[in-house]
Amino acid sequence: MTAGDLPEVMAIERVSFPNPWHETTFRGEIQNEGISFPLVAGERTEKRVVGYIIFWRIQDEIQINNIAVHPDFRGLGIGEAILREVLDNVRAEGAVFASLEVRVSNGPARALYEKFGFEIIGSRKDYYLNPAEDALVLGLNL
Repeated sequence: MTAGDLPEVMAIERVSFPNPWHETTFRGEIQNEGISFPLVAGERTEKRVVGYIIFWRIQDEIQINNIAVHPDFRGLGIGEAILREVLDNVRAEGAVFASLEVRVSNGPARALYEKFGFEIIGSRKDYYLNPAEDALVLGLNL
């Protein structure tokens, strides 16, 4: 992800989440090299951003902070491909654990994470806003 990707990333963010990240947050992730890894997935023929993931790598663990696919491209396996590539790459680089938070009500995301073997390891009361909702903390031994 680069600053040039941000208009398309922000458009995906706004249609994907009721409480979207601000552009300054994305800019901070892009600048936080060495810790933060913001990546985009593109559509080949139209050369546009169709999805993205941002994760932090700290020693041998990763924290997945944000992942989304544009609604026009959902159901095509793009989210799964993004997540698979990240997990495969960090595993090959020596990471041993991945974690993330997900809304309790986000069935499609939870199904995707369960497909990869993520398990509930905790919860966070009222973690999300607009609407207020608990988060499940999921973890995966790599």
